[in-house]
Amino acid sequence: MNNTGVRDDVQEVDVVVIGAGQAGLSSAYHLQRTGFVPERDFVVLDHAPHPGGAWQFRWPSLTYGKVHGMHALPGMELTDADPARPSAEVIGEYFDTYERTFDLKVRRPVEVRAVREGDGDGRLLVETSDGVWSARALINATGTWDRPFWPRYPGQETFRGRQLHTAQYPGPEEFAGRRVVVVGGGASGTQHLMEIAPYAAATTWVTRRPPVFREGPFTEEFGREAVALVEERVRQGLPPKSVVSVTGLPLNDAIRQALDEGVLDRRPMFDRITPDGVEWADGQRVDADVILWATGFRAAIDHLAPLRLREPGGGIRVEGTRAVADPRVHLVGYGPSASTIGANRAGRAAVRDIRRLLDQEPAAV
Repeated sequence: MNNTGVRDDVQEVDVVVIGAGQAGLSSAYHLQRTGFVPERDFVVLDHAPHPGGAWQFRWPSLTYGKVHGMHALPGMELTDADPARPSAEVIGEYFDTYERTFDLKVRRPVEVRAVREGDGDGRLLVETSDGVWSARALINATGTWDRPFWPRYPGQETFRGRQLHTAQYPGPEEFAGRRVVVVGGGASGTQHLMEIAPYAAATTWVTRRPPVFREGPFTEEFGREAVALVEERVRQGLPPKSVVSVTGLPLNDAIRQALDEGVLDRRPMFDRITPDGVEWADGQRVDADVILWATGFRAAIDHLAPLRLREPGGGIRVEGTRAVADPRVHLVGYGPSASTIGANRAGRAAVRDIRRLLDQEPAAV
């Protein structure tokens, strides 16, 4: 250990991939396909205890049959999955098989603490719980699961009931006999409500904006338009929004039934939280035992802070997957590539770009 607190036994590779979810595994696959060798030319670091990315932390009631838009990883289809099994199990096993099939040698659990500039050699230093890695390029595929967003409202600390976030959602049975306020107008909020309603004593749904339910098929053209809107924010250096925030919620049979039954009877956002529930400015109030914040996630990129990539708008300006402020850094699964199919495509694009970059630069001797 030197006097800066950094270990002396720095390990050198061409590329470090941070994260082994859909985006990270897709990137690792394409690195290998283009001639990079795992553990020699690139390394994949994952903080999770097991294969499966964020899926391994999903609640048991989210079965594989309820998962919308899970796209297979490149090079290996997910076949014959039981729709009644928890998605955490199905996708965890699939990712595990994928890692072993392609011998990607994912290292876990490894916490990445910081990525910073190297010692004037054009390399990046990746400081982790497993030592320090020196890399010519970096693929950041850390997703959002580790950064649940908790809004702040007056009186929040006085609430005598339980507050939890989607990231801690245990499944509907734990809400039996409880009065539950669900906050959030996205897919998670509606799914939580529909699951909890049969068990809870009462449910109340509140959102900042009226939910938009989309009828008709999700066409490829519509999907491209939605992704383009998210991509534009990222190009401007603004924090990315989810694709769902642009597309709206699909109006399927389950949603229609919940609307007919009053489960999805939305109320505007409350103004304050009281010890016994929530209250609006006009004096209306709802008593509650639980507030469930289905308020989304933010990109888990704090470890990149030493590189000073953030723009004044709060996000990282990205062209394709490349950070505009540092062409050695690629963000995959960020903004427009946050969907499973988007992560696959972004992984391929990032590797193609990195290959061009490294071919132009001499390797360290």
